Amino acid sequence: MKDIIKHYSNDDITIAWQPSKCIHAAECVKSLPNVYHPESSPWMTIENATTQELQEQIKKCPSGALSYTMKNEENNSPEATATNIDILKNGPLLVHGKINVTNADGSKVVKEKTTAFCRCGASSNKPYCDGQHNKVSFEG
Repeated sequence: MKDIIKHYSNDDITIAWQPSKCIHAAECVKSLPNVYHPESSPWMTIENATTQELQEQIKKCPSGALSYTMKNEENNSPEATATNIDILKNGPLLVHGKINVTNADGSKVVKEKTTAFCRCGASSNKPYCDGQHNKVSFEG
């Protein structure tokens, strides 16, 4: 899957959305329904929330598909964090932190922030989650 990154900005913040990481948990829509409109284009209207509200919501994104940088910060690199793992009920395995992944073909990838790994086996983007657990009614 091609790594597309879409950016949305206001005077303070730039939000990056990576659709290939999104597991469609809809936490963004539930948290800020006036900002996120999945059926519209553009799907994000960041003017409808404060910068602080956007930051708080983005930090809760379970897949790491949403991230942000502040326009007044010189260093926009992701913070180095400890690696933590969350197992979502009926969903993916979330690995938080910088990790090195060696794929089955031997290729290597470095993942930053949060990576969602498939547990249901139905993802078409294995080993990563693509939200298929919702369609196959995965329980685990």
